[in-house]
Amino acid sequence: MKLKKEIYLLLTFVLLSFAGQAEDGYDLWLRYKTIGNQAVLDKYRAQISGYVVEGYSPTLEAVKTELNNGLTGLLDKPIAFGSPFGKTGWVIAGTPEGSSIVAGLNLTDELKSVGQEGYLISNRKVRGVNALVIAANTEVGVLYGTFHLLRLIQTHQPLDNEFTITDSPKIQHRILNHWDNLDQTVERGYAGFSLWKWHLLPGYIDPRYVDYARACASIGINGTAITNVNAKAVVLTPMYLEKVKALADVFRPYGLKVYLTARFSAPIEIGGLETADPLDPKVQQWWKDKVTEIMTYVPDFGGFTVKANSEGQPGPQNYGRSHADGANMLADAVAPHGGIVMWRAFVYSNEQPVDRAKQAYDEFKPLDGTFRKNVMVQVKNGAIDFQPREPFHPLFGAMPKTPIMAEFQITQEYLGQATNLCYLAPLFKETLDADTYAKGPNPTPSQSLKAPDLRNARPTDGPPVPVSQVEPVRVGTVAKVVDGTLDGQAISGIAGVTNIGNDRNWTGHPFGQANWFAFGRLAWNHELSSAHIANEWLKMTFTNDPTFVEPMREMMLTSRETVVNYSTPLGLHHIMGAGHHYGPGPWVSKMSRVDWTSVYYHKADSAGIGFDRTANGSNALEQYAPLAAKVWADPKTCPDRDLLWFHHLPWDFKMKSGKTLWDEIALHYQQGVDEVRQMQQKWKEQQAIVDKERWEHVNMLLSIQEQEAVWWRNSCLLYFQTFSKRPLPKGVEKSDKTLEYYMDLKFPYAPGRG
Repeated sequence: MKLKKEIYLLLTFVLLSFAGQAEDGYDLWLRYKTIGNQAVLDKYRAQISGYVVEGYSPTLEAVKTELNNGLTGLLDKPIAFGSPFGKTGWVIAGTPEGSSIVAGLNLTDELKSVGQEGYLISNRKVRGVNALVIAANTEVGVLYGTFHLLRLIQTHQPLDNEFTITDSPKIQHRILNHWDNLDQTVERGYAGFSLWKWHLLPGYIDPRYVDYARACASIGINGTAITNVNAKAVVLTPMYLEKVKALADVFRPYGLKVYLTARFSAPIEIGGLETADPLDPKVQQWWKDKVTEIMTYVPDFGGFTVKANSEGQPGPQNYGRSHADGANMLADAVAPHGGIVMWRAFVYSNEQPVDRAKQAYDEFKPLDGTFRKNVMVQVKNGAIDFQPREPFHPLFGAMPKTPIMAEFQITQEYLGQATNLCYLAPLFKETLDADTYAKGPNPTPSQSLKAPDLRNARPTDGPPVPVSQVEPVRVGTVAKVVDGTLDGQAISGIAGVTNIGNDRNWTGHPFGQANWFAFGRLAWNHELSSAHIANEWLKMTFTNDPTFVEPMREMMLTSRETVVNYSTPLGLHHIMGAGHHYGPGPWVSKMSRVDWTSVYYHKADSAGIGFDRTANGSNALEQYAPLAAKVWADPKTCPDRDLLWFHHLPWDFKMKSGKTLWDEIALHYQQGVDEVRQMQQKWKEQQAIVDKERWEHVNMLLSIQEQEAVWWRNSCLLYFQTFSKRPLPKGVEKSDKTLEYYMDLKFPYAPGRG
């Protein structure tokens, strides 16, 4: 009880004090700074005079303090707390069960559609006076609704007309994966060390833990796997479970469940058993007892994330068992407690001389329908490894009897790490919106035109789309696989490998915050557009000034393509430096595994470049539905962006542009450099609008990005030119360094190796 009391006091202290912190990026998108537009400010001040939240609980206390700090900060006036009777302009937040005022509004029917995490926001008369109502079936739903209302105010949306917004998540489990190690290093982390101060827990609760939970809740994230998938069994011992409990107690008021990574060999390493065979009754009982023990520390423990039989991690195949055997053993252990198992499909074996892009499908597709109901197979967005661009993973749509959980990488391991501005919502959307054709061809336009579903409409979404403009329904998108609607799955999930560290601004690069934000917003509603999310983030994080928002939004929306252009254009992939993955390394050829090298993937030779995945090569195309594969199979119909992913083509292959393949590659590399320089200029034009500290930070990082873009262009073109034997086309700058110079560069202490 004493620890809980201390956590509640800490929570209140943090929420009351954070608004006074410096403009250094710490506040993320939760900057409750006074609205700068006087007309907008005056209107909100006239509309909002106070708030009331009936009842007491840790979650309701978070709602109260968030409303107090948010409204006080944004409106720059005292905000009353108390009874709204006889007064106008009150925000009323609560559940029908916990609030007599909300109960009196008879919202039962309206709240039926929002489930356990959704909410209703309504501008309506309450006992004869105007009020803004935030209502939900659960307290965490009220918290989510509170953040939504504050987001509307932060982005200057109108609140004066009568309206009702009902919103609920499309995906059930929305989880951050921290690849954080117990020594505070972070694998593929580029924003400092781990947030979790394991050596001080449970005695010291860093106030930052509360702000982390607030940030997650504000975008609808409801789970966090706090340890690396390359797991250490010691985290399951009592000494560390006490530390996990301390974190879980901080996170709980914000609806944030804790998950742990399970090292498959834990029964041997910390349990004293001679085997970890999942079919051994003693091993099964050990895991059941371990989960029961965990529940005594964390009663709402969410379950396990597992990396097994991949990159040296132990797993069921060590004992001749299948992935399903291993996952089901753990699923049986957590099922009585309502837990889930997220079993990663990132597997590849050097003993199998097949295209690495095919191996996950080959291992998991035959297991469809053999997993327990509380198991999700966690699949990376692409079949290799979070590359700047990959076609969607062939397992999406291929396992209709198994819930498939998407895994994205928010941390920019292959996208410039924390030195490059690269907005990832377009990457996330590219995968989520891709049609798997798992259910065959789409309906014809005449069959599919229908009025849009406005149940999740927001004031910021603009007017309804006329029926004549509605696009044909795509029945088999990756998003519909992930949210479970394609095959009627009972559970659904999405995971993002975080870019969060203990840097003051959380993500290293100030614009890296947008990727954390975008993941959460899309996990909640994958139908949101990249532009919509960028608009929200820019307005909440910087300013509503359109002279800033509009050019910065366009810069963000094109930034991912820019990175692809100067690093891996036209379907090239996995050509980065070895080990640290920092910068280019198309020459990498000597590694302990052939599928860790660059030459394995680009296959450049005197005849051409690219990985042949057609029937004439590895035939990875056969793993996709025929309608999807058909487009990729012919280089004449294959989109340029995927061309060298699926085809090995001659250097003089004629592209759709009329240029040769060699010229097209070179011009893309130059285009990427040019686009970074345009980004630099656009940012310089914002100097008078952005605060000095953040402007200088981004400006310096853009200078580094320009240098790195030139580095990528020069080293890749110099290397590939040794095979193509062709001159650079007009408009492509020549390198002032030799290929040998670039090949000799070494980075023994590059961050993120974990």
